[in-house]
Amino acid sequence: MKISVVVPLMNEEENVKYLIEEVDKALKDYDYELILVDDGSTDNTVEEIKKHMNDKTKLVILNRNYGQTSAMAAGIEVASGDVIVTIDGDLQNDPRDIPMMIEKLNEGYDVVAGIRAKRKDEPFRKFLSKVANKIIRKVTNVHITDYGCTLKVFKKDVAKNLGLYGELHRFIPILASMYGAKITEVPVRHHERKYGKSKYGFNRTFKVISDLMYLVFMQRFGQRPMHFFGTVGFLMFSFGALIDFYLLILKLFGENIGNRPLLTLGTMLILGGIQLITTGFLAEIMIRTYYESQGKKPYKIKEIITYEKNKTSN
Repeated sequence: MKISVVVPLMNEEENVKYLIEEVDKALKDYDYELILVDDGSTDNTVEEIKKHMNDKTKLVILNRNYGQTSAMAAGIEVASGDVIVTIDGDLQNDPRDIPMMIEKLNEGYDVVAGIRAKRKDEPFRKFLSKVANKIIRKVTNVHITDYGCTLKVFKKDVAKNLGLYGELHRFIPILASMYGAKITEVPVRHHERKYGKSKYGFNRTFKVISDLMYLVFMQRFGQRPMHFFGTVGFLMFSFGALIDFYLLILKLFGENIGNRPLLTLGTMLILGGIQLITTGFLAEIMIRTYYESQGKKPYKIKEIITYEKNKTSN
């Protein structure tokens, strides 16, 4: 069994040396590859990787910064292992937990997610994460304790079929659940960041909300968008028609309905209902195109550097 460890990196020049060493110590008894994906770093991350890489290391360089999700997707695409592990490059996740998680995977699971025990982050960030996790569990019905923990272990077929876009790496358990994967979770170590700065900020909150809305839609109506648009559109159309029918009855009895706001509301609801129903038709066509065609990757790999290639070039 071969293990592929995928690590998205951006401006982590101080961490890569220790990351390579720690992964090698943790997996010295395993057949593994370490795939480091440089996501448009502007510091010396690439140079440091080249300096410290070993025969297990593979460097994937993207042509610009795409974000953690796309970097993770690029690493998974390149991975050749039977088991794929995702882990952060800031050394807050501990590679020593990987063997334990692989043993858990072998009990018959498709995904093993980490729960950051004794999390070493600032209180406000932990509070926001706790609230977000509760909301995500509630609206998706996928009961994972810690959605923000990058350390996860997958069977190859699940990882290769996640469909990672946008900022969806936070919602990997939901994507895996939609694929039909059997998921469990285990407590893992969590350390304080020693080097570099966190790339996470409050501005990502709105991206998370947007992606969550999209995922809930895809989870419930991904293969039948007409059920959503059609239902809402039909309700609006019906309500608008009832209002206009009521006004028509008043008109027949001699009432003046020209200045009634209900007339405008009824007309707007009817038109809005028709628009939503037609949007549903278009969404059906688009979703069929999505499932039946081969889409382009949301990232571009500039170069893949192996240990042998790096040694030759030097």
